[in-house]
Amino acid sequence: MRNLDLFIRLGGVLHLGILIASALTPGVLDWKRELDKLRPLSRQLVWVHGAFIVLTIIGLGVISLVAPAELASGTTLARAVCAFVAAFWLCRLGVQFFVFDAKPFLTTALLKLGYHGLTIVFIALVAIYAFAALAH
Repeated sequence: MRNLDLFIRLGGVLHLGILIASALTPGVLDWKRELDKLRPLSRQLVWVHGAFIVLTIIGLGVISLVAPAELASGTTLARAVCAFVAAFWLCRLGVQFFVFDAKPFLTTALLKLGYHGLTIVFIALVAIYAFAALAH
């Protein structure tokens, strides 16, 4: 499925693109000041959890870029990995819509564009990987 390979490759690029927003998050949310209010262990947990999420996104992106044909192959493992990626981003969308209240931070047109752009990227990732998991 050549077209599916291309979509999975696009998914890889989108994963790595998300890292741009991840790099900007600490500044936009003023983590330096906000996290200084926490005890050291709580502050460290926030940074460690953030680092593991970044590593996960990097891993999903790299796997999608180096092995798109394998992910599109329809094997049980490929379908399971694609289903996991779709579920990961579907959960992230759920958090975005039902848990986070980003409105106080969307103070400029650029921040609003970035927030809504990320929402579109998350939807695209769910669609790409859910299709790859269910296509066969």
